[in-house]
Amino acid sequence: MRFLITLARYILMILTNAVMSTSGLLFLPFDKNGRYYFWVGSRWSMLALRICRIRVNVRGREHIPADGNFIIVVNHASFFDVPATMSVFPRARIMFKSEMSYIPLWGWALRWGYHIAVDRGRTSKAMKSLERAINAIKAGGSVVLFAEGTRSRDGHLQPFKRGAFQLAARTGVPILPVVLNGTFAIQPKGVFDIRPGTVEMVIGEPVPTSGITTREGEIALMTAVQDIIKKEFRSIAP
Repeated sequence: MRFLITLARYILMILTNAVMSTSGLLFLPFDKNGRYYFWVGSRWSMLALRICRIRVNVRGREHIPADGNFIIVVNHASFFDVPATMSVFPRARIMFKSEMSYIPLWGWALRWGYHIAVDRGRTSKAMKSLERAINAIKAGGSVVLFAEGTRSRDGHLQPFKRGAFQLAARTGVPILPVVLNGTFAIQPKGVFDIRPGTVEMVIGEPVPTSGITTREGEIALMTAVQDIIKKEFRSIAP
């Protein structure tokens, strides 16, 4: 019975995603500021969470800068980190690994829309992705980076990559540390089953990044943000 319920949830998510992704793609030529595109993405995220009976409790909303211009750095333990983040930050551009862009409809909507694909295997393409993120931030937007680079396999926090902090150094906008607790228990990497539950999102105070010009400065910033996230992160793994 549990398998059938999970299968039904996948089918519902795929069907709703297909409809919304197609809608977002069709309207892209007429959606110059991305208003409809981001609205569709946030609605699908909230619907996917509802289908899977996942609640997101947020602490620290008052720390979100009013101007919407910041870099969100968040830990990564589950597929559901994406809809959880999109439901709270509906207009943020997600930097995602380019392999996801080959997923029919959803991946195409990510790649051809306002989110940013990162080809980690090719330095030149990775630099183009960084430049696109820089342009988005300079235009007043926000970008989401999963600082560990990939989902945790054991539920523990992994070492951070430097990408988010290079981006911060290039733009000087604040980093918003975000912690997601509970997504690993809902669906760890490589597991089919989806277990309904509650996700706790903790939004920390913005970390200033202006004046960072060296590699050492980027690493110090990375260490400071990782320490902030560690304080609120709760692992359920042994």
